[in-house]
Amino acid sequence: MNYRRFIVYQSTIGMAASMIFPFYVLLLKNVGSSYSQFGWAYGIFALTAALSYPMIGKLADKTGDKILLILYSWGMALILLVFPLAFEIWHVYVLQVVMGLLGAVQKNSEKTVLARTVNKETAGKEIGRYHIWTSVGAALAVIVTGYLVDFLTIGSIFYVASIVFAWSGVYMMNMKSTG
Repeated sequence: MNYRRFIVYQSTIGMAASMIFPFYVLLLKNVGSSYSQFGWAYGIFALTAALSYPMIGKLADKTGDKILLILYSWGMALILLVFPLAFEIWHVYVLQVVMGLLGAVQKNSEKTVLARTVNKETAGKEIGRYHIWTSVGAALAVIVTGYLVDFLTIGSIFYVASIVFAWSGVYMMNMKSTG
């Protein structure tokens, strides 16, 4: 997988995720009746991700990182279309399980791509450069989304982020695999 194109992909999904994650707390508060429900929702997300890592790691070695990253992009694009429609807390919990699985797919695949592509002698430098670009993209997305929320609804941000995730899936599908 081309390292620079992978950085573009990761920056894109980082921007899409940053568009919603700081603001989806507001949407969750509209669905739930307490912050403890938000705690449960995030806990379910984190626990699902944690429990699925071993399976996803094995799958990455069998199917390849590209397929999993495409699954992540398209999965997030679809789940974000459903998120604004959640009106009961159990809907949010189910969505959090799916997002936990997808988040684990992304985190594991990100690390395996980096492990498979960076030069061991310059790994620190290359990973540092990787984090610069992905972090700058995420920071800009949070700032711009703050302004967008002022003009649009919270729910519409999920649809915009869904489009960005879908684009990232197309981008990854067009990326050539190596090895």
